Amino acid sequence: MGRDNQPKERQKARDLHRKAAKRQPFERLLIVCEGEKTEPLYLDEIRRAFRLATAHVHVWPSADGTEPLQVVDYAERLFLDGDRAKAIDRRGFDRVIAVFDRDDHATYHPALAKVRALHLAHENDDGEQVPFQAIASVPCFELWLLLHFEDVMAPVHRNEVYARLRIHLPGYDKGQGGHFAATRHRLDAATARAAVRAAQTTAHDGREPYTGMHTLVNLLMNLKDGASA
Repeated sequence: MGRDNQPKERQKARDLHRKAAKRQPFERLLIVCEGEKTEPLYLDEIRRAFRLATAHVHVWPSADGTEPLQVVDYAERLFLDGDRAKAIDRRGFDRVIAVFDRDDHATYHPALAKVRALHLAHENDDGEQVPFQAIASVPCFELWLLLHFEDVMAPVHRNEVYARLRIHLPGYDKGQGGHFAATRHRLDAATARAAVRAAQTTAHDGREPYTGMHTLVNLLMNLKDGASA
């Protein structure tokens, strides 16, 4: 009886071996941002600071528009169809991340709902189910930068976030680079403050100050050594 099962067991072992050999030694990330410059520049600065190859971490602004649902739709399409001009292969990622703000967007909550629906719904080129993840900020990405310098415990409009941030980063404006270098020395404080906010509210509330940026930054910082270049 045991002998009869041996060919099947050997075939199963060979299949597992091929699958393991095909799997990349690092997590390949596709990150699609609402912002055309601010968020992509910040994330690309982290990528370069930690020497993460562009072949392994792709950061792109949404080509469909800045509404959160457009960001998620574009991220899904880019994953499924690829883009030769961007050197993106079809289904060539292990995780897809959509980065967007609450602001006054009408499609904020539908975007969160779609990300939930997409989570593990598609397979990549290794035949693995792919996590889809939303990195949202309430009210805006700049809250994450502000948390490097001070706590934000009450609901706040994006204009107030900008004003308070410029006290710490004079001349701050959207679309500038160098924000990671300017705030990196306070990263631990920002992460702790963001974690406190995440323990008290979620992105789905949409009113209380919140950002998931600390989880994305931590993910980038802790990518396996195989992603280094």
